[in-house]
Amino acid sequence: MHNFKELKVWQKARELVKFIYVLTSNFPKEETFSLTSQIRRAVISIPSNIAEGAGHLSNKEFSRFLEIAYASSCELDTQMILSFDLEYITKDELHDSSFYIDELQKMISGLMKSLKKTS
Repeated sequence: MHNFKELKVWQKARELVKFIYVLTSNFPKEETFSLTSQIRRAVISIPSNIAEGAGHLSNKEFSRFLEIAYASSCELDTQMILSFDLEYITKDELHDSSFYIDELQKMISGLMKSLKKTS
C-alpha cells in the first residue's frame, strides 16, 4: 500500500481538478448537466483512481487503477478540445489545460513504469 496523499501525481491531479472546476464555471448554463458535468466527472476520476489504487496491496492492482486514471485524462483532454471547438474556452485556456494534462499523463506513466520494475 502507498500513502496516496504523499504521491506527487495525486497532488498534481488535485491541482488539475481545481483548474478545471474554475474553467468550467464559465461554461453556458445549458451545459451544466451535459459537457460541464462530463468534464468534471472525468477530472475527479483521476485523483480518485490514483487514491483507490494506492490503497490496494499489490503494485499490479495499483497499476490497473493508474491505467484508469490515465484513460480519464485522455477523456478529459478530448472534452477540453471539444470545449474549444464549441468556443467555451479560448486557445490559451486549451493550451493551459493540455499542458496540465500532458504533465499529469507523464507522471502517471512514470509511476506505472516504476511499479512494474518493483513487481
